[in-house]
Amino acid sequence: MSELRRIVLEMGTGNDLYGQDYTKAAKRAVQDAIHHSSLTLFKSLDINPELMQIELNLAAQEPEKIDVNEVAKELPYGQVTPKAIFGGLNIHDEVTDRTSVIVNAGIIVRLPMNVS
Repeated sequence: MSELRRIVLEMGTGNDLYGQDYTKAAKRAVQDAIHHSSLTLFKSLDINPELMQIELNLAAQEPEKIDVNEVAKELPYGQVTPKAIFGGLNIHDEVTDRTSVIVNAGIIVRLPMNVS
């Protein structure tokens, strides 16, 4: 019998310093997370990467402003379930009246594994 097992947890941070674009910041957070590793196990163990079940968590001060489906496209393989939650950080500059948007990404990858 196969059971989904968590095999990877990656974290990243992204920002948009001038445009207050939460989706742009979220995409950068995902890119930051996935560029911290190289998952060689797929080729080494002859596992189809499309079998990955990916939970994409995006934390921002205004999570409703993230186009989660657009951000999910940053992940090249697997079946992605994205969600945006409250978190992240906004930093306002009173001199320029601009707000820098910071989004955190947590990417959890699960694969079906045989359980005995």
